[in-house]
Amino acid sequence: MLNDPDVESALADLQRRQVISRIWSGDHTVWKPDPTEIADRLGWLTVTDFMREQTPVLEAFADEVRDAGFRHFVLLGMGGSSLGPEVLRQTFGSAPGYPDLIVLDSTVPAWVRSVADSIDPARTLFLVSSKSGSTTEPNMFYAYFRELVEKAAGKDLAGRHFIAVTDAGTPLEQMGEKQGFRRVFLNPPDLGGRYSVLSYFGLVPAAIIGLDVGMLLDRVGGMRQVTASGVPVQENPGARLGAMMGVNAQKGRDKLTLVTSPAISGFGLWVEQLIAESTGKEGLGIVPVAGEPVGTPEHYGDDRLFVYLRLDGDDNDESDEAIKAIEASGQPVVRLDLRDKYDLGAEFFRWELATAIAGSILGINPFDQPDVQAAKDMTESVLGQFASSGELPAMEDSASLGKLLEMAGPGDYLAIMAYVVQTPGIDLALDGLRRRVTERYGIATTMGYGPRFLHSTGQLHKGGPASGLFLQITTEHVQDLAIPGAPFTFGVLADAQALGDLQALRASGRRAVRVDVGSSPELGIRMMAEDVA
Repeated sequence: MLNDPDVESALADLQRRQVISRIWSGDHTVWKPDPTEIADRLGWLTVTDFMREQTPVLEAFADEVRDAGFRHFVLLGMGGSSLGPEVLRQTFGSAPGYPDLIVLDSTVPAWVRSVADSIDPARTLFLVSSKSGSTTEPNMFYAYFRELVEKAAGKDLAGRHFIAVTDAGTPLEQMGEKQGFRRVFLNPPDLGGRYSVLSYFGLVPAAIIGLDVGMLLDRVGGMRQVTASGVPVQENPGARLGAMMGVNAQKGRDKLTLVTSPAISGFGLWVEQLIAESTGKEGLGIVPVAGEPVGTPEHYGDDRLFVYLRLDGDDNDESDEAIKAIEASGQPVVRLDLRDKYDLGAEFFRWELATAIAGSILGINPFDQPDVQAAKDMTESVLGQFASSGELPAMEDSASLGKLLEMAGPGDYLAIMAYVVQTPGIDLALDGLRRRVTERYGIATTMGYGPRFLHSTGQLHKGGPASGLFLQITTEHVQDLAIPGAPFTFGVLADAQALGDLQALRASGRRAVRVDVGSSPELGIRMMAEDVA
């Protein structure tokens, strides 16, 4: 890894203060004097011991699902309950004979419809995944798909098409019991959503699509051994990465730019939430830059730390050359080598520990999310106005992307928040926009599909450093979808979430604009990219 005297000094300080052993012993004072939302959030350190015991149960349940003839497996969730499984889906796919996983974490009606159109409800298993059991989006998804399943399979058998992962005592647990779910998995309560990928939230989906859960946990176990309290801090891979993250952020290199081998590119989705929601608060934070098209060194400022996750045997020629040039230009680069895809298990744990250590260096609590509620409250207010008037408040276009980018300065970044359905064409259009912005303005770019990012980078946007320029992209809902039992449609909900987030950003003093791209989002995004160029 990168040698930096400041990092070595930070590691020595961690050793002197016995930070690693204190973390493993559950000492909340590593982060804050107050134990609130720390002492009851450290279960990620040991949850794999419990999950190892549950592996035969998960494997038996996966066999049951496969033998039942389900073709698709749809996960209904948001944030910590959906991003880890999405990484596993993108990286591994489904083993032969196991159902194909689809992750739904968007209320945009075209996205919900695309999932409904791609499945046979009578041969689909749905997972309702929510720690609190009361998250709005999974509840709306459930209402919609429950009705489809009842029509396709009958009311008496509909419950057998649903399972849940939640904490004990939640409304979701109660609903699962009352409505005949095939299974309800009760997760250990002492870990937050973004630290839950190695619990039931990540491993139930992993088992159902045919992953070798035991092998994944073996890799986690290996990383736990080399990051344990008895290992000298200088030799601890989690501590070293965490020190690099924290120290570089203190020096102004707070844009952690993740470059990956193609086959593990999905990892950025998970690590983005982990870093952003854990460190982005109290006006501080590390900005994770995932999925940004890799450019040439002259377009990068001195606010970057590059981390290269390299998978052995993958098609690495292009990324190898790009990283070599970036490193030669004097940018700090950390390289992490993976033997095969199952090493992602080790990386999940390494990054969890590293983020916790970076939080200690920055002096923040990495386990709370104090600013996430702001957008939720604004959304509830907007929906309240809709309930009383039948209309959403006006979503005026206050400025253009060009006007927003005129404010860009050194150390700033552009956050693209796209409330549109994800398609390969739109992915490419957004990549083009990000590349053009970096090439012309020399700033980092992040991109999230809404409302998914509200449960991920949304905390950083409001609570982190005031260096963001926020571009909200909305679209016309050509075909809306009703939500059974709800006083609003998916289109109204998505628009309310977009408006609520925009209001929350402006209330936090952020530089934010909204651009509506009408009924042709791909074309509208490409036109914005041309305007930037």
